[in-house]
Amino acid sequence: MRTATIDSFLHDLAARMPAPGGGAAAALHAAQGAALIAMVARYSDGERYAPNATTINEIRDSADQLRESALELAEQDAEAFGAVGAAYRLPKSDDEQKAGRSRAISTALAAAGRVSARVVDVADQLVDLARSLRPIGNTNVIADIAAAADAARAAASTSRVNIEINLTVLTDPEARAELDKALGKAEDIFRRAEHVTAAVREHILR
Repeated sequence: MRTATIDSFLHDLAARMPAPGGGAAAALHAAQGAALIAMVARYSDGERYAPNATTINEIRDSADQLRESALELAEQDAEAFGAVGAAYRLPKSDDEQKAGRSRAISTALAAAGRVSARVVDVADQLVDLARSLRPIGNTNVIADIAAAADAARAAASTSRVNIEINLTVLTDPEARAELDKALGKAEDIFRRAEHVTAAVREHILR
């Protein structure tokens, strides 16, 4: 997925196969948000931005790392849902096979849900970076900070739905608690991302 063209990825996304799907798309939303933040940081250089150069460089480096993490999560999501599909295809002709299949499905769904939860974590960090960069970054590209915040929000929103659908069939209490925590974090991301976008629009429209 990391080396695929946009066209080939979208072709695979549109195909009748379980992966890539919404989880990979969510991770790519996050990767785009990270790239936008890094771009704004790179445009925020020179003497004018020297007083905040250390912070801006830290934001740039963090965004670069989060972009890589998001791409890795996109690949992990595809692998996780491949495992979910394989678990559902296990035989169920007797009670022992049915029990083994149920355990395999629960394990695979928990793993897939955890990938989505990690995408939420990335989105959470991206919103923090966008909030920090907005008042000190280059105002000529300030709209891209809003775009980054909205991309992080989209990543969290899509991940939330994926987590919720896994929770409907997940029985592992530890995994459920972990995913419930990610759902709460997603709600906070929506609020904070909206504040970033609103602040950018206020600056543009004033």
